[in-house]
Amino acid sequence: MPELPEMENYRRLLSVQIINQPITKVVVNREKSINIQTEDFEKELLGLRTIFVERRAKHLIFHLNNGRRLLLHLMLGGILYYGTEEDRPKRSTQVEISFGEHTLYFIGLRLGYLHLLTAKEVEEIVAPLGPEPLDRRMTRERFAGLMKGRRGSLKTTLVNQHVIAGIGNCYADEIAYEAKLLPASKVQDLPDEAVNRLYDSIQSVLREALDGGGYMEAPFMEGDELTGKYDDKCKVYDREGESCYRCDGVVNKVELNGRKAFFCPSCQHEQ
Repeated sequence: MPELPEMENYRRLLSVQIINQPITKVVVNREKSINIQTEDFEKELLGLRTIFVERRAKHLIFHLNNGRRLLLHLMLGGILYYGTEEDRPKRSTQVEISFGEHTLYFIGLRLGYLHLLTAKEVEEIVAPLGPEPLDRRMTRERFAGLMKGRRGSLKTTLVNQHVIAGIGNCYADEIAYEAKLLPASKVQDLPDEAVNRLYDSIQSVLREALDGGGYMEAPFMEGDELTGKYDDKCKVYDREGESCYRCDGVVNKVELNGRKAFFCPSCQHEQ
């Protein structure tokens, strides 16, 4: 599932390609991916322009020039592709939005969605989300305050969108590894020094992943050589049975509260 680095990477790429470009065609191949009747969805979008693309947690918010918003959540398996009919991926699309000769293809929206909403409706949907981990206001002190009084495993806390927004399965494991903490570590038992390590790890892992285009390998457009480059830099995620990059241990995989968790039992500890 795309997480903060993947969605921020999409936001940056989209901001270069579609801003102020009029929508010339809309195709909906799966009505369940949108929130209104197909005919109304297509009719309302035609001729509009995106004036700003915002990311909030794992969502993208397309600000339209009539004041409305398109709210996108790719969920599991969703990707975006921007290109022409000739170079489009050979996969089924759920929604297509064209800007002249180029089209933004929404692929894999079986669980995800693209909803046309008012600004107020979007605000209500994202209001319960926790703060952004890379926001300049996310200081070490504020992070420590978020952790204070919480209970449960480290991984469960990191992926809880009401605590911190944008982190999912992949980066929760990578952050825990960088901080030398087990995903099953109890947050309530972490000393101040471990919380500081965790804060530093969140900052370094997410920023490195963002600079590396995230871990999802499907390119966004023809000639895109950045998207997905971080996949080769993952230290533990999806590396079960492989050697640890930091010590002589072997990466393990366990089920933790219904989620996969990858870690090195030799160099990651409870505190």
